[in-house]
Amino acid sequence: MKRFLVISMAVLLLAGLAGAAYGYYFYQQYLQQPLRINADESVVFTIKPGSNIRQVAQQLAREQRLPETAPVPADLLLEAQARLNGQATRIKAGEYELLPGMTTRETLEKFVAGQSIQYEVQLIEGRRYQEMIERIKNHPHLKHELTQADYDNIMPVLGEEEDSSPEGWFMPDTYHFPRNTSDKEVLQRAHQAMKDYLQQAWEERTPNPHIKTPYEALILASIVEKESGVAEERPIIAGVFLNRLEKGMRLQTDPTVIYGMGDAYDGNIRKRDLRKDTPYNTYTRFGLTPTPIAMPGREAIDAVLHPAESEYFYFVATGEGDGRHFFSRTYKEHRKAVIQYQLNGDSRRYQGDK
Repeated sequence: MKRFLVISMAVLLLAGLAGAAYGYYFYQQYLQQPLRINADESVVFTIKPGSNIRQVAQQLAREQRLPETAPVPADLLLEAQARLNGQATRIKAGEYELLPGMTTRETLEKFVAGQSIQYEVQLIEGRRYQEMIERIKNHPHLKHELTQADYDNIMPVLGEEEDSSPEGWFMPDTYHFPRNTSDKEVLQRAHQAMKDYLQQAWEERTPNPHIKTPYEALILASIVEKESGVAEERPIIAGVFLNRLEKGMRLQTDPTVIYGMGDAYDGNIRKRDLRKDTPYNTYTRFGLTPTPIAMPGREAIDAVLHPAESEYFYFVATGEGDGRHFFSRTYKEHRKAVIQYQLNGDSRRYQGDK
């Protein structure tokens, strides 16, 4: 009897070990199998906020994406895998792209890392606030929480002073975000990026008596941004404007006039537009404009805070279509350059002396 019990126990132990060995082998085979995704496709899988590992595993099973398994259901294996690896409570909500050949291990790692599908919005140098806002408002993958009233007075929404101008206060860049990120969050990121960069650049600046505050640097940088199409010219153009301020000259730059014209601008600046006084008309007023006139990029900010030293007071576009300018030290040189590059050599068409 005793011998029979020993043999029975041995048989049960061996059966248990065999079962465990089979289970381990089966589990290892399961780990090596890819998800059920065709070779020529990818799958967008969405984990909703608040979903737990069981719900995620069941959802993958319902969508028939988990490897085929028997006799244990695939969703139970995935849940067990996540719990064994300490991943069950670390999965993040979001949209995920599942690719052919991905294993359950790689899938769980992606969920834990939060490597969700990223969308993007580009805020472009030289664009005005209203142009930037249209891009934000029309983006299909942003969650639009802000009202038109918020956009019209955005600065207090972002924690800044009431009625302060938003112009220029957003860093041009490409911003990546997952679906349903709010419009406010993107604007906060762009605004903080501009504040941070402007402050850092200000601390490392070459001091200039005509740029007394970071905000004045931002204003002039926006003008440089609108006037420059070639990166290496930006410090020269910034130097020209600072030279004019030093001599007590008006900046006389067309982009400020255009900004002051607002919706009245139809693509052309006429002589009467240059003479019509607005707070932004640098042909009629001395000094900087009251606010920036566009979003300056990092290079324009750096140009203002580290301008090129020169004796230039004038510049004119060469008309070659490459955004380059001809720089002059004197008005006589400038007049000659305008006639050459803008008027095809016809001095009778020159209006600058009138």
